[in-house]
Amino acid sequence: MEVAKLVVLPAVLVLFVLCFHFITKIFKLRNHPRLQLPPGSLGWPIVGETFEFVRTSLENSPLRFVQERMKKYDSRVFKTSLLGNHIAVFCGPAGNKFLYSNENKNVQVWWPSSVKKLLRLSLVNKVGDEAKMIRKFLMTFLNAEALRNFMPKMDSIAQHHINTHWEGKKCNQSAQTSNELGKEQVHVYPIIQLYTFELACCLFLSIEDSIHVSRISTKFEDFLKGMIGFPINLPGTRFHRAMKAANEIREEIKVILKKRKMDLEEKRVSPTQDLLSHLLVTSDTSGRFLTEMEIIDNILLLLFAGHDTSRSVLSSVMWYLGQLPEVYEHVLKEQLEISQGKEAGELLQWQDVQKMKYSWNVVSEVLRLSPPVSGAYREAIKDFTYADYNIPKGWKLHWNTGSSHLDPILFPNPENFDASRFEGEGPTPFSYVPFGGGPRMCLGQEFARLEILVFMHNIVKRFKWDLVIPDEKFKYDPMLEPEKGLPIRLQPSHV
Repeated sequence: MEVAKLVVLPAVLVLFVLCFHFITKIFKLRNHPRLQLPPGSLGWPIVGETFEFVRTSLENSPLRFVQERMKKYDSRVFKTSLLGNHIAVFCGPAGNKFLYSNENKNVQVWWPSSVKKLLRLSLVNKVGDEAKMIRKFLMTFLNAEALRNFMPKMDSIAQHHINTHWEGKKCNQSAQTSNELGKEQVHVYPIIQLYTFELACCLFLSIEDSIHVSRISTKFEDFLKGMIGFPINLPGTRFHRAMKAANEIREEIKVILKKRKMDLEEKRVSPTQDLLSHLLVTSDTSGRFLTEMEIIDNILLLLFAGHDTSRSVLSSVMWYLGQLPEVYEHVLKEQLEISQGKEAGELLQWQDVQKMKYSWNVVSEVLRLSPPVSGAYREAIKDFTYADYNIPKGWKLHWNTGSSHLDPILFPNPENFDASRFEGEGPTPFSYVPFGGGPRMCLGQEFARLEILVFMHNIVKRFKWDLVIPDEKFKYDPMLEPEKGLPIRLQPSHV
């Protein structure tokens, strides 16, 4: 009986708070009958249209949720309700431009409560001057000039990863057909995480021990799955598991941080060897240093963002290259030309990656068709008008990649894969937004570009592959991921 009370009473309390929160919002809206709100539906009490949004995401069609409402209500902006919040969804390049260019004027970054509670003191929860300061700290390490020094290390990690985890993965003999004999099979999605996470651990924390990397990596799956949802911290819920995982990861980082501080004081390590050292020795113009918990939370943020999004992108790249042999051949040709200009065993340098223009166009087209996240959020910090509609202060705002990425006016035959879209001047401004835009543009964009291209360089030279499930579906949970882990059959590249 006592155990039941411990579980049921908090749940009832949470439900009561959510109901009160929803009723208060409805009452405020009724007190402003003259507001010309965007058209749309707020759905059911409390949950709004959350279940429909989640369902379409799990079916890899979150754009359907947006497209149906753009067609039914207004193609510029419409209202909905998700996770207990009234939300205005801004659509197309005009909507993207408005949100990106009005940061700290009409809008500020906003994330669901689950994200805020998991990422606490990180950049995700900072606004205004404080956000600018932390972003500057992080960008000093993540800009192109700083990352170019890590190119050989990134190449070395990619080669070691492929040698360790991709070679020797033989198919089950009884399951092989005569055409499959001699081919090797891997599940791309779980294996590629080992590469992206090892790279993040190395560059951010100088962790190179595979056992240590694996111990931290196993905690991130629970952390990720609880990222978006109702923040109900009760045993058995996704959010509870995510909170537990986040705290365990923080403890791992804290141990490393304590030792690093001593090593820096005794000059046993370089202040530029990785992100952790950089954050420990860097202050702003007024002499303020980040606190230990600020450093820990921001490294947690970057470990998450720096490997999960890239794992999603690389999995999609592998799927498209498996589907489109002519694109694979073109990528292989470009990468071989780069290798032919190098000595045997010579590692990639910065100038080599700059030559991978077609390969990056391929990645860009993958990001247009299959972005790892479908959008992000802002909050109205004052009443304002957009597209002749009133947006009340406190409303949440959402931009979605699909509203422009798959617009046939902006991208003719939008469902077709065409890397040439990114030649020359490329797409219309604010129409291609996989990394967001404005002051909140993804600060890991250059890091992601390098880790993706380095992996592509090494994998296409070693293998070509067949998709075991050619029509495998992808879903957002919350990142885009293949439902079956993307099994592929490997064979040596024909070189």
